[in-house]
Amino acid sequence: MRISFRKTEIGPLTAILGGGLTAALLDITYAFVFFGLRGANPVRILQTIASGVLGKAAYQGGAGAAVLGAVLHAGIAVVMAAVYVSASRVLPALNRRPWLWGPLYGIGCYLVMNYVVLLLRFGPRPAPHLEVLVGGVAIHMFGVGLPIALFAARAALSSRLPGSTSTPQPAA
Repeated sequence: MRISFRKTEIGPLTAILGGGLTAALLDITYAFVFFGLRGANPVRILQTIASGVLGKAAYQGGAGAAVLGAVLHAGIAVVMAAVYVSASRVLPALNRRPWLWGPLYGIGCYLVMNYVVLLLRFGPRPAPHLEVLVGGVAIHMFGVGLPIALFAARAALSSRLPGSTSTPQPAA
């Protein structure tokens, strides 16, 4: 029996959506479990994400605010994936070692989210407890950066397969 890779080819858009949505799902699942064990419920976690846009009103926004939080969370992860996939098309070395570059990218994502985006939106915050810091970095390494890098590498591999219809796009 012959194995065909044609059925598993993916393009850059699929890599962005697949990597981003996988990262979002793994990250929010981690948050639900980690913070759930500390008493937070999933609706409150999603409302906290929505508070980046709605402010304190998110906590009175019920399910609508939670849905907005989920959409924002997924959107941010898709943007993270778009940045990585775009970079991997300009720097193909990223696709040769996704198990290295993905976790490193995840650390970068963690730093940008926690020490740029959240700092700009909410101002200075106290240093996180060690278990929050370690867990946050770990999920960003292996639940955010790695899946994004693996999807990007798969798209790059697909563009090099014989008979492939997808071709690498030049950098804009």
